[in-house]
Amino acid sequence: MTQLLVATVMWLLVVSLLILRRRRTDHSITYASLAIAISMTLNVDEVYFTFDRMLGTTNITTIIGDGLLMIGLSFLGRGVMKAGEYRPRLARIAVGRPALAVALAAVIVSFVFIDRGSTTDAFMRDVGDQIAACTYSLTVFTYCAIVVGAMHVLAISQWRATRGLLRIPSILLTYGSLCGLALCVTVWVMDIAHVTGNFAILEAAIPFYGPLMLSAFVLLCAGFFAQPLTRLLRRRFHQLRTDVLIAQLEPVWRNANAVRPGLSNRQTTTDYLDDPDARLHRQVVEIRDAMIDPRVKFTLTRCQLALIERAERHLLGTAPPIRTVKEPA
Repeated sequence: MTQLLVATVMWLLVVSLLILRRRRTDHSITYASLAIAISMTLNVDEVYFTFDRMLGTTNITTIIGDGLLMIGLSFLGRGVMKAGEYRPRLARIAVGRPALAVALAAVIVSFVFIDRGSTTDAFMRDVGDQIAACTYSLTVFTYCAIVVGAMHVLAISQWRATRGLLRIPSILLTYGSLCGLALCVTVWVMDIAHVTGNFAILEAAIPFYGPLMLSAFVLLCAGFFAQPLTRLLRRRFHQLRTDVLIAQLEPVWRNANAVRPGLSNRQTTTDYLDDPDARLHRQVVEIRDAMIDPRVKFTLTRCQLALIERAERHLLGTAPPIRTVKEPA
């Protein structure tokens, strides 16, 4: 059931990214999510049995799914790194192609030496007492832990560097990667306990596996889904604030143009009116010009001056939320 839920969440992420990121030139996160979605789908029992029979009933599907998971996580890690300016050398190495190639080679070599038997829906439970199987699983999840650890460090740095709505994706990615690290540690404990015959520890660790896997993928998917969504909402809020400021500055701007006609009155084209930010910028500039022109007398009240300063901060991207400015009685 856990595998089916994780696969469903991953496919929802893929569909969401195809909608929200369709205009972006870089689709690496979408492709990475697709690879992980296929990997999780192959782990669903019915799909696993069907696909593995096609490949000779020797559990080859296991390494295909794990390989896609490693590739997908690597590209997701690069996506997190590209989203921020903090890119430490160790993180670049962890999510780089050389590290991925070395890990995949080690996984393939260890998988070859496993006595895999026939198709089974509990691969590590059935063959986990073999040294080769333990090495295989430890290699897969060690690489995953390295990549997820790098994502955790990068997400924390983005959390600290952002504010407001833009913090939501980095918060989700921080906790998602933390759950991913806990999942990798749980798998390490299970693998070592199994190969050494310590079944008490193995049975104690098994209940943590499913919830940690589900939590990790749900939080990570929510984080990657929130990235384009928060940017879209931020643009909408910015446009709304711009429209409110334009409406509030309109009377002041008209008074300024009455005493000192600005470029707006002399310009033959009105293309700037199609861009709200350009229109607001024009209003601010022409009001400021009227204030400093010694040939005309134009003054602002304290509330009007505060409104001008608010508009300037908004154009620079540092404005606080819009509040209606009222003249004192």
